[in-house]
Amino acid sequence: MYTPDNWVILKITIKKETLYKILAGWSGGYLDGDAWRMNSGITSFIQEGDYISFNGYSGSIYKCYKGSEKLRMNNAGIYTQLTEAHPDRVSLIKFKDFKKEFKEEL
Repeated sequence: MYTPDNWVILKITIKKETLYKILAGWSGGYLDGDAWRMNSGITSFIQEGDYISFNGYSGSIYKCYKGSEKLRMNNAGIYTQLTEAHPDRVSLIKFKDFKKEFKEEL
C-alpha cells in the first residue's frame, strides 16, 4: 500500500482504449529527495472518509487523501515529460470527472 503526499489521475488514450493511472508524489526531507511513482492502471476505487483507495492491475493499492489531489514539484516533472512526449495521449483528469467516465466504461 502506498500513501502519497500528493497525487493526480492521468488519462492515457491509445487508439480507442483509455487507461487511467495514479501519478503519485512524495516530498523528501533533508536526507532523501522527492520521489514519484505511477501505478499500473486503476481497476477500481473505494471512497472512505477523507481518502480514496485506488486498486491497480498489479495488486497495488494507493491510499490517496482527497485534499491532496494536485501536481507538485515531486510529480510535475514526470507529468511534463509524458505530455511533451505524447501530447495527444496523456492528460490530467480530476477525480470528480474520473468517477463519471470510469463508471461509464465499466
